[in-house]
Amino acid sequence: MKRRNFLAATALIPLFASPVADAANKTAAKPGGKKAPARKPAARASTRKAAKTTAPAAAANATETADEMPPAREPRSVVNLPDEPPPQWRTYEITTTLTLPAGGPVRLWLPLAQYKDTAWQRSLGHRWRGNFASAGIHRDPVAEMEVFHAEWEGKEGGGAGPTLEVITRVATQDRHFDITRREVLAERTEVLRHCLQPTAQVPTDGLVRRTAERAIGRMKDPVAQAKAIYEWVVEHSTHDPRGAGFGSGNIVAMLDGGHFSGKSADIALLFVALCRSMGIPARPVFGLRIDGSRLFGSLGASGDLAQAQHCRAEFYGPGYGWIPVDPSDVRKAIHEEALSGSDSRLAVLRKLLFGFWEMNWISYNAAQDIGLPGSPGARLPFLALPHAENADGRFDSLRGGRLGYAVAARRSEA
Repeated sequence: MKRRNFLAATALIPLFASPVADAANKTAAKPGGKKAPARKPAARASTRKAAKTTAPAAAANATETADEMPPAREPRSVVNLPDEPPPQWRTYEITTTLTLPAGGPVRLWLPLAQYKDTAWQRSLGHRWRGNFASAGIHRDPVAEMEVFHAEWEGKEGGGAGPTLEVITRVATQDRHFDITRREVLAERTEVLRHCLQPTAQVPTDGLVRRTAERAIGRMKDPVAQAKAIYEWVVEHSTHDPRGAGFGSGNIVAMLDGGHFSGKSADIALLFVALCRSMGIPARPVFGLRIDGSRLFGSLGASGDLAQAQHCRAEFYGPGYGWIPVDPSDVRKAIHEEALSGSDSRLAVLRKLLFGFWEMNWISYNAAQDIGLPGSPGARLPFLALPHAENADGRFDSLRGGRLGYAVAARRSEA
């Protein structure tokens, strides 16, 4: 993989000499070996010849000599790496179908794929249909997220219940962190400040900070600190598929009880809280698995994707930009694939998922403490599932069976 190639190249930094020079050094070093006679460069010979001729003749001779010489090849070394492979984008069409109980007015909110294009994900548009009274997309530029919002009048007297189908097209390609390259543009200051703030789910003081300090020891470099926190989370957390919903995100309860168990949102938020407590900007990224995995079968999804939500994380490294991590998928693979601590596949996976996202997954948003547009109800810790609201209150797709929710994805060639 690209990241492994660059790490391998980094290990070769002392070897700046070209292969030709290395071969010459080895020949000269052989005991008893005969030294090859010195060969004068052709360019110098042509220069001497040109000194005895007129200017036009010298120009002709120089041209003739240049034509005879083979084209110069630049030696390969760590300062002259081969070109990067071309981008390999995959396009998906994701169809979300929702049905709601009939009778009475009802409103619905559905998270959409992130609208800002990145080097690993591009939104190619949405279309929708249904029997709603009104529908549209609400964009929150502060939280950097888009939400689809629909309303039904719910006329009494029977008839079909509320229905909605939203079709989204997204292109993705795998995301790699390359330590040999630095970002040209730094992130905006207000974004970094926002990603340092504590929230109800992500506290940054007390036990959280003390835990982070133990994890990083005396390290000072922010990337090394984040790597130590990542390793601590992977080492101490466990994946618990029996947890209710997508994840509680109760970091304080996890640290107080010393039981770091949960789903992907719990594990990702633990990483984010520990990073923020040490002054490292970090954020969770909520999204949905949409395809199979080339790493492990348990890290992919197929068929009905209604419960394929998955939360990853990223942190900001000065000079590098946002760096992706996925500690929760390490724990999921350990649980689902029964990987032991001595399994070489686990060692590779732990290294890989610090700096790599396999984009069989789409990002929705990194927003926390969310107020649904047009609703006076309580704020949500995050938005990764569809939510609806009627006269009886608010409900989501995983509780009570009141909101029918199905998601299917197919790969498109266009």
